[in-house]
Amino acid sequence: MVSQSVNTQESEIKQFQMKEIPILSFFTGGGFLDLGFEQAGFKIVWNNECNPVFADMYEHGMTAWRHSSSPNSKQAMISDRRSIVDIAACDIIEAAFPLEIPELFGMIGGPPCPDFSIGGKNRGHNGIHGPLSNVYIDRICEIKPDFFVFENVAGLFRTKKHRKFLTKLENQLEENEYNLDLRILNALELGLPQDRERLFIIGIKHHLSETFLNRELEKTERGWFPWPECPQYKDAKKLFDWPTIVQKNKIPEKPAGIPDELMMYHLLSGSNSPDKLPNGQEGFKPYSNKFNTTKEGDTNRKSFKRLHRYRFSPTACYGHNEVHLHPWENRRLTVRETMRLQGIPDTYILPSEIPLTPKYALIGNGVPVPLARHVAKSLYDLLLKGFI
Repeated sequence: MVSQSVNTQESEIKQFQMKEIPILSFFTGGGFLDLGFEQAGFKIVWNNECNPVFADMYEHGMTAWRHSSSPNSKQAMISDRRSIVDIAACDIIEAAFPLEIPELFGMIGGPPCPDFSIGGKNRGHNGIHGPLSNVYIDRICEIKPDFFVFENVAGLFRTKKHRKFLTKLENQLEENEYNLDLRILNALELGLPQDRERLFIIGIKHHLSETFLNRELEKTERGWFPWPECPQYKDAKKLFDWPTIVQKNKIPEKPAGIPDELMMYHLLSGSNSPDKLPNGQEGFKPYSNKFNTTKEGDTNRKSFKRLHRYRFSPTACYGHNEVHLHPWENRRLTVRETMRLQGIPDTYILPSEIPLTPKYALIGNGVPVPLARHVAKSLYDLLLKGFI
């Protein structure tokens, strides 16, 4: 009897794992958050991107990625290209679930964040994009998904005036029967060679907390979500003896004890060199003398930051022509190299006819795919417990 019960339980788990959990994606951009969630077992059933160039790149890139593993898969499409402000919750539900609302579904989204970024204009919720965070929270409360993910810059939590706005959003979600947990995660501490922090807020419907956690959560309780961790990379910036600026015309020695995956060299060279891949030859032509004079590893400047081959990259946040310099070549990183820096699969291909500036903007705006995947996997495993 015990053996039969175990077999039945395992069968139910496998059946659930085969069933992809539906997700509504907001502020989709290039779909890098979507990519991580699809890799973890979720299925994007509706998405939204109002920038027409970004939407075109999403459809091309996601289609290429899906076809690489499933040639017969349908072409990826943006469900609605209007602004989230102009789309009513009832229209979203009808478009996403024309037959019936599923037993379990969620929402994910990273509202535009320059107004909360320390490196941006810091205008907060009064800026051009700031109010969109409020609209996203409104849509969550109207659509009432079983769970959601809100992603943004760390400045929304760390900056005092922005924290007050974030607290207002948290209160609204709690009043609408959601239990919340939030944490700032760094892509570097999850195995990607980029010092990129992002704030994640996870929410689940209060009445489901006992189902997924085997206990009822308090209304304002925090610390209940199993946030992803990679112990071997914890406090990576302090843990390893990172090399410093390289003197001109010298080739640095590879340091011992630093994992290859945390160094740029791992992404830029090897048998699968990025220059042989689609988008691998696309990049701005170097004109300035600074390409010749900036030393390898000199990233403590506002522009013309040259990466170190045996070090991680600072945050990839690209606008206009500002893209990190290649460690040992006198040029900026190519489109494919920056995609690798964001953990985007090599099978995700951007259309060649799109100009470079929007390509770099799309890549720099996105969430690193491995970071999204780690969060999604932790969420998926938590939801899975409710079906055991």
